[in-house]
Amino acid sequence: MENGNSSTGQNILIVSDAWEPQVIFLGKKNLMLNVFTSKNVCSPMTPKKFKSIFISDIHLGTKGCQAELLIDFLKNNTAKELYLVGDIVDGWRMSRGIYWPNSHSEVIRQILKHSKDNTKIRYITGNHDEALRKWTNWHLRFGRIRITNSRDYTSVEGKRYLVTHGDMFDNLMRKDLKWIMHVGDVAYNLLIWLNTKFNWFRKRLGMKYWSLSRFLKDKTKQAVSFMEGFEIQLADYAKKKNYDGVICGHIHSAKNKMIGDIHYINTGDWVESCTAIVETHDGEWQLIDWSEHIDSQ
Repeated sequence: MENGNSSTGQNILIVSDAWEPQVIFLGKKNLMLNVFTSKNVCSPMTPKKFKSIFISDIHLGTKGCQAELLIDFLKNNTAKELYLVGDIVDGWRMSRGIYWPNSHSEVIRQILKHSKDNTKIRYITGNHDEALRKWTNWHLRFGRIRITNSRDYTSVEGKRYLVTHGDMFDNLMRKDLKWIMHVGDVAYNLLIWLNTKFNWFRKRLGMKYWSLSRFLKDKTKQAVSFMEGFEIQLADYAKKKNYDGVICGHIHSAKNKMIGDIHYINTGDWVESCTAIVETHDGEWQLIDWSEHIDSQ
């Protein structure tokens, strides 16, 4: 049993019993997370096995979280190591009120099931789950789950990668980030709300998932300029620290590309695009768009 205080003033009590976790948030409201059985995911298939899986920006606790797609992904993909690259739980949003459907509980249960099946879980803290950062100096470890602010990763080919959420580079980017600073968190949440409603109607019409928010970001010159600047900042930092590459999240823009001689990888998110990055046992890096996978079933 662990008891801690979040930066939002909300106490969190975590109780684990034989890998069937119950999480109770103690604050304005009490909430117990129950086991969820999804009826809206594709039928099981033989799980694919990778060396490592990297996912980020799940934002559990928000209505925009695509929990059912993530549950299906976790059921159908396994790895020796699972990296959760920040913003797994959205503490910012939950500080304004609890939203936690059963599907969000099932995401946690699936992650813990991977740990039970001998997958090493690496939890990298992000800005939306920054309450965990004050505990990382204690070298927290729960079974096969380890929580850190950043981590080195060695690929099959022996190359060295920095794994970080990426939000610490916001300060460096602020002069290029004016559009986000002005629009703010409220407007972004509105965009995600529109995306959720838009896809609800598409689903009712029998149409596949399509990210309206990602489309609008890709068509906005200021957003594209920011994302490109973010990528360059991280690549430059990785080069200065003698890394071969960097693996991050934060900006909800999945990428797997070279910037100069630095391998830049962004895992994307599970709010807008439902993407993950994997490294195979042969050393191949792949970007998986799970919404496209579901549509092909």
